[in-house]
Amino acid sequence: MSELSVFAKTYRETILPQMREARGYANVSEVPRLEKVVINCCVGSSPELKTALEEAIHDLAAITGQRPVKTKAKKSISNFKLRQGQEIGCKVTLRGRRMYEFVERLIWAALPRVRDFRGLSPRGFDKRGNYTFGIRDHSVFPEIELENVKRTFGFDVTFVTTARSADEARDLLTRIGLPFIGARREQAAAVTA
Repeated sequence: MSELSVFAKTYRETILPQMREARGYANVSEVPRLEKVVINCCVGSSPELKTALEEAIHDLAAITGQRPVKTKAKKSISNFKLRQGQEIGCKVTLRGRRMYEFVERLIWAALPRVRDFRGLSPRGFDKRGNYTFGIRDHSVFPEIELENVKRTFGFDVTFVTTARSADEARDLLTRIGLPFIGARREQAAAVTA
């Protein structure tokens, strides 16, 4: 069995007990957990679709440490020159050790390198406690060598949690370290009160 990363240990030993105490959960199983992280990239409207897709697969594999699966168009859209069944993107689902390693690199290495970054929007939550946001430029990750990048692409990152509401999920993801807009002001007000 492989050894857990520092972030995974902190998550299990510190964050989950803090949430249990703060929210008054009776059972450890009630505490919301991070189930998986899904990264989805689409290059469907690119003029050189095959080469763009191969570059996206190569770079996404370097970022996540796992080979992406190709995704196909669900329906034809003539304005975008898409045909049903055409391969237009790729996605990766991360669980366990790779998920924790990706989240750690995202928080500590990639997000601080985003130009004019002021925080993540708190509007990306759905009613089931999942959170989605987009990254416009994949070259913010340290695994990408800038001299080898021919075209930049963006992707969506979805955090799937076991939370029952957006409020629970936001509390969990804030404790994990995702920098939401306004979270610093709320934390500063709680400290001074």
